Amino acid sequence: MKYNTLGKTGYQVSELSFGTWAIGGSWGKTNDEESLRALHKAMDEGVNFFDTADVYGDGHSEELLKTATKGKENEIKIASKFCRKGDIHDPKTYEMNQVRSYLEDTLTRLGRESLDLYQIHCPPFEILKEGAVFQVLDELKKEGKIKHYGVSVETVEEGLFCLEQDNVSTLQVIFNMMRQKPLDELFPKAAEKNVGIIARVPLASGLLTGKFTKNHQFEQDDHRNFNKDGEAFNVGETFGGLPFEKGVELAHDLSWIKEARGDMAQAALKWVMQQPGVSTVIPGFKNTKQVVDNLGATEVKPFTDEELNRLRDFYQRNIHQHIRGVY
Repeated sequence: MKYNTLGKTGYQVSELSFGTWAIGGSWGKTNDEESLRALHKAMDEGVNFFDTADVYGDGHSEELLKTATKGKENEIKIASKFCRKGDIHDPKTYEMNQVRSYLEDTLTRLGRESLDLYQIHCPPFEILKEGAVFQVLDELKKEGKIKHYGVSVETVEEGLFCLEQDNVSTLQVIFNMMRQKPLDELFPKAAEKNVGIIARVPLASGLLTGKFTKNHQFEQDDHRNFNKDGEAFNVGETFGGLPFEKGVELAHDLSWIKEARGDMAQAALKWVMQQPGVSTVIPGFKNTKQVVDNLGATEVKPFTDEELNRLRDFYQRNIHQHIRGVY
């Protein structure tokens, strides 16, 4: 496993880490015993960073992480997120009393006294520009309740704004070979500011596994069913903002990436890890097989400059115009 510095945190984190939305909920059926086996397998293979949030299964993914990392609190870094348990548009959601309450609940579920990284969970841009939430996080950092903080953003514009805030250590962004916009300005500026980049939705909600057909039916409680057109939250969080049928078509056109690289998912993850400025990529998982398959991406051959240019050109010519929602 290769380790990268996560921005101003100074943490050395595995280049391939994992997000825990899927084991918390909203991705169809889960099994806690299998989730815990998968978490242990990831750690056994050198993964030392996990991303979660208080709304993933209403805190369930945090509870699973507590169980899995017991006794390893110093070596396994955990990042959680807050604000989406409340009204994300209400400034009161970001006031000290409320944020402290969210944080204390998260720490209890994780079984920790201090959180390695606390992230604002895709707040409206107006909240970020108002700025009070950063002062709240500065105070919690002084108290030792959090060691570092960052922001999970939906748009490049939001990310660029956050880079101007002195104590923002990380940005979490939607980034995959079907959604390459952050490469142009955001990633170079983040590197300049020593802000770590956590790449989420790296497989475009599964499109880049190449396993779906246009008539695929997702379970009722899977966000790929109930948010496929942005009905529940930002459309970019599901299939990277692409209409599902179009995404399946584009994934088929990209199937060549798996040549000599195992499978499409491993190739797509390798592409993300290759991009300058990316500190870690956090695919999701629901079982040990998915953990093992995703970890295989660390071993496959990198893309050549010619292939990278081909993928960049394909994105600009064939994909960019189909992405919906602000980004």
